[in-house]
Amino acid sequence: MFFSNDHTGVDGENGVRYNENSNAKEKKLMRIKAVIWDLDGTLLDTLDDLAASTNAALVQQGMPARTREEVRAFVGNGVRNLIIRAVPGGEANPAFEAVLAGFIAHYGAHSRDNTKPYDGIPELLDVLDAMGVRQAIVSNKIDFAVKELSKVYFGDRMQVAVGDDPSRKKKPAPDSVWEAMRQLGVTAEETVYIGDSDVDVMTARNAGIPCVAVCWGFRPEECLREAGAKHIAHTPQELLEMIKAL
Repeated sequence: MFFSNDHTGVDGENGVRYNENSNAKEKKLMRIKAVIWDLDGTLLDTLDDLAASTNAALVQQGMPARTREEVRAFVGNGVRNLIIRAVPGGEANPAFEAVLAGFIAHYGAHSRDNTKPYDGIPELLDVLDAMGVRQAIVSNKIDFAVKELSKVYFGDRMQVAVGDDPSRKKKPAPDSVWEAMRQLGVTAEETVYIGDSDVDVMTARNAGIPCVAVCWGFRPEECLREAGAKHIAHTPQELLEMIKAL
């Protein structure tokens, strides 16, 4: 982020504009004290690495590879569901568990090969942090990968990172969101969930918190509207304004 003499920060065409002088005033006026983020398709563009690991596991078991767009449609409900959709015959296939294990092993070693934050996201996280907003990640991705990716790409910007754990139900169940809220020490009235899919819209609804959907991720805007999204952001700047207006 760059700051000019009037202390206004701007980062590119899709970046986030932020006036440092308004920080204290906006912090007092904002109802939202915590932002909980989805990971894949919202903060990080992980699709190439997910597709590569899916296909490495499939090919290892003599199964046909999937296209990038097929994998895009498969993601969002956790690793097991991704592989159910990718494997011919799903869980009924005798080699299903071997493919699942192969994906986990490959992705564990290659989760950062091509993954990167979407344009303007690091700057937006910095703006929210400067405004005193607490932030967390809640994802259906394997818990170890969520924590690793959060640490590598976002560092101290994220106070909490919650992934898939056998002790909790996956999204769209609200369990993981409630766990993140518990760790952040915030109420439903102070929290917003940000995500890129119909699953995220349903998750926020089930958790009893507002949702802002983003349309730069894995699902088209039409899908988000059909899921009932009331707020849809097209850029990080627009997302910031929506969060401040909640």
